[in-house]
Amino acid sequence: MSVADKAMQHVEDLLKSLFVMASMVEARDPYTGGHLWRVSQFARLLAEAVGLPGDEVARISVGGFLHDLGKIGIPDAVLRKPGRLDDEEFNVIRTHPQVGERLLEGHPLSGLVRAAVLSHHETPSGTGYPQALVGDAIAPEARIVGICDAFDAMTSNRPYRRGMPVEKAYAIIEEALGRQFDREYGEAFLRLGREGALDHIVGNSEEGIPVQECPICGPTIVVSRHHKDGDHLYCRNCGGESKLERHDGVIRVQPTGRSGTPADLEPEVDLDVIGELVGSAAKHLKVEQV
Repeated sequence: MSVADKAMQHVEDLLKSLFVMASMVEARDPYTGGHLWRVSQFARLLAEAVGLPGDEVARISVGGFLHDLGKIGIPDAVLRKPGRLDDEEFNVIRTHPQVGERLLEGHPLSGLVRAAVLSHHETPSGTGYPQALVGDAIAPEARIVGICDAFDAMTSNRPYRRGMPVEKAYAIIEEALGRQFDREYGEAFLRLGREGALDHIVGNSEEGIPVQECPICGPTIVVSRHHKDGDHLYCRNCGGESKLERHDGVIRVQPTGRSGTPADLEPEVDLDVIGELVGSAAKHLKVEQV
C-alpha cells in the first residue's frame, strides 16, 4: 500500500469511528432515525449551492452528520420524553453542543467538525446557544448545519406533533432570515427546496427509502436497502415486532403482534451507508487538514 493510500485509509478509519459513534447516539432516540443522514445531505447540497470548494463541502457534510454527538450526555428521561420539554429539561438539552465539543477533544479530526458540533444552535441575532454568538462570529459550517438541522426538525415527526409540510417550514425559515437563520445561506436553501432539489432527502432515512413509523406506538422504524420483503423489524420504543412488506416499490411495515427479544432491540448501525459517506468525504478532504 502506498503512502497516499495509507493516509487515505487513516482518514477513513478516523471518520468511521466518529460516524459509528454518532449513529449509536442517534439510535437512542426512537424518533430521529435518519436525521443525521438527512442533515448531512442537506448541508452538502447547500454548501455546493453557495459555491464552496470540494474540501469545504466534504467537511460541512461530515459536520452535519456529527452535529448531535453531544446528545450522548442527555439522560433518556429527557431525550425520549413523549411530550414537550419544560424549561429545566430544555436547559439540559442545551448542553449537548458543549458535551459534543468535549467528546471531540483530542480526536485528530476535531478541528474539522468542532464548529458544526459546538455552534449549530447559534443564531445571527445572538439569541442562540451555547455562546450567544452574533452574525459572522458564527462559523459558516455552523450556520449551514443550523439551517439544515432546524428544517429537518420541523419536517420530522416528534412525540408531541406531526412533522409540518415542507412549504410551511420554508415559510418559517424565510420569515426568520437574518435573525434565527443566516440570510445568504437561508436564501440559497430556500431556492434549493423550492426547486425540488431536496425532495429526495426529505422524509427518507437514506436515498429512496422513506422513514417508516411503528404501527403500534408511532416512532421511527428505519428500513435499510438490505432489508428484504418479509424481514422482521423492531421498534426501539415499544419493542413491538413488525414485518416488512415491499411491493411495486412501496415499503410498508405491518405489526405481527409479537415483541422483540433484547438481542432484537439492540441498536443497529448501517455500516454500508456509513462506508459510502466516509468514502465520499475522505476523498475530498485534504490529508493535511487531518
